[in-house]
This record gives sequence, structure tokens and C-alpha cells, in this order.
Amino acid sequence: MCAGILIVRKVNKAFVDNGDFVFPHIIMTLCLSGSARAMYDMREITHHRNDLTIFMPGHIMHPIEGTDDFSYTLLFISPKMFEDLRFSTFSHDFEKYNYAPVCSLTDEQAAHLLAIVDMLAVIASHTDEEMPHRYQTLLAQLAVGYELLNCYRRDQDKQWSENRHVEIYSKFCDLVVKNYRESREVKFYASLLNLTPKYLSKAIRDATGGISPIEWIEQYVIAQAKRLIEIGATPTLQETAYMLGFFEPTSFYRYFKRVTGMTAKQYLDYYQS
Repeated sequence: MCAGILIVRKVNKAFVDNGDFVFPHIIMTLCLSGSARAMYDMREITHHRNDLTIFMPGHIMHPIEGTDDFSYTLLFISPKMFEDLRFSTFSHDFEKYNYAPVCSLTDEQAAHLLAIVDMLAVIASHTDEEMPHRYQTLLAQLAVGYELLNCYRRDQDKQWSENRHVEIYSKFCDLVVKNYRESREVKFYASLLNLTPKYLSKAIRDATGGISPIEWIEQYVIAQAKRLIEIGATPTLQETAYMLGFFEPTSFYRYFKRVTGMTAKQYLDYYQS
């Protein structure tokens, strides 16, 4: 990833069910043609032409299907650049993208943001020797793009900010991403949000259309477990259990079986077959 950023300017790709993706970096996609469906944090979202979508670090994206003419531009931003971007923008409410990751743009608005991406590509093509302040220049260009996007989705953000349960859900998502290794208990997250477990459950169910906090936590932990198994991040399932925060591998095995209906070993054998 060059200078904290990677740009894929146009992708024509079949959008099919390939399991869960949990990315360590922020991803921005702008749909150029066609359409696609995906699950983001266990809620279905759709991408149409001129839709810009932001996937936040650590959250779950599950592709479902796309049309044959589906194409898009991708922008990957490293965790460090993302944190630096937070300090470089006037609008710091990135958590809104947990609940409302998609913004529908006009042709003119999409063209403006594509121009930002093109300029990022030009800056990134230079070396640090050619452009000593390349990183800072990339960051400044990103900040301009983010502020433009906030301007374009102002009406959508107003609806988001007026819904208390949506705000709770967005904060809950970020807390699980940061703390799932420490705790998988609803009361732990309710305490961090200064809420009762009962009220947190009501808020999450209302914001997601019926998904409970414990279901969300379970699906997130299992998505992380599957990702570790699929990429071979650990030599054994025992090490996978420890990496996920389980003190005993047997606890992880029971957890995996209860949530998925198969054992972790069966999943490993299935994926490797």
C-alpha cells in the first residue's frame, strides 16, 4: 500500500458469495455501473450506479450477488492514514458509516469525487524523493473528498442523527470491533455505553430490524474466526482460539459449534478441501 493508500480505478468483477470479509483498513467504493447486493454488519445494502460506500475498519462485509455489468472504483486507506484523517477533517462523525454506509450521488457529485480519486492517484504515483510531503498532500486531498461527501449526504445524515437507537447501534458496532477479544457479553457493552442490557437490546433490535446484540457479537466473532482459518493466520485451531480471546480452546470449539452448527475442525477441513 503506497504511502498509506491504494487506488484501484476500475474493477469489472462478478460479485458473488465468497464468505465474510473483515478488512483492517477503510474501503471506499464508488459504483460506476450495474448494481450489487451485500451484507454489512448483518444488514443488507445495495450498490447502484453513483452510490459511494464506505466500509469501516474491522466491520463485516459479505458479498451476495451483482449484475454482469457491475463495475466500481476502489480506494483503500491504511489504519494510520485513517486515524490521521480524523484529525485533518472538520467532520469527525465517521461512526455514521456503521449504520448508513451508502450514499447515493448525482452524476455531478460522483464526477467531483472521482476527480478527487484521480488526483490521489497522481499524487501517489510520485516517490517521496520527488514529492517530500507526499503523505501530507494525500491526506489533505482525502480530507477535501471527505468534506465534500459530508456535504452531499447532509439530508441523509440529518435522519441518522435524529434516531437515538441508530446512534447507539453505531457506537455498539465500534465497541465490539475494538473489544470482542476482551468480552462477548452484552452487559459489558451496555456498561461501556452507560445503558442497561435490556435497553441496549431494544435499541439494537430497533436499529437492525430484529437482530439482538448477542447475535451481532456472535456473528462478528465467527466472521473473525473464519477469516483467521481461511488465511491460515495461525498454525493450529488452538492458536486461533487464543487469538480470538478465548482462554480455553474448548470454549472456542463449543462457541463455534453452537453458532455455526459445525465444528471448527469441520470448517477447516471444508475450506481446505
